[in-house]
Amino acid sequence: MSTPTPSNPSPQGYAGDVSPEQAWQWVQAGDAVLVDVRTDAERAWVGFVPGAVPVAWKQWPDMALNPRFDEEIRAAARGGRKLALLCRSGVRSVAAAQRATALGLQAYNILEGFEGALDEQSQRGRSGGWRYRGLPWQQN
Repeated sequence: MSTPTPSNPSPQGYAGDVSPEQAWQWVQAGDAVLVDVRTDAERAWVGFVPGAVPVAWKQWPDMALNPRFDEEIRAAARGGRKLALLCRSGVRSVAAAQRATALGLQAYNILEGFEGALDEQSQRGRSGGWRYRGLPWQQN
């Protein structure tokens, strides 16, 4: 089986999925850029990863696609480093990774996102996600 590359992405249309821990290892080693594709409001209200590059896929309140996404994601990947994309639960980051891959970049989706999936009580952050895994983050 061949390794996904920008010119030969995986069947899902991007380089692949990585765990939050793997993404953090890549970032610490300087092998990847962590890109937070959540809205500015989410980063401000829920928390953010220090050092992550903010490139919203969609913007609050209307959740329209960010018209500067292509320009901003290319800037984040400058130097050819792979991108590890983080959203709330690992859904928007898939769409953003697909778009980044279409632009010729090597983009990975971070599984579980920042907050993880909803639990039985419709709460996030109790069963998965960046914060749940104890990775670095802060809140304003």
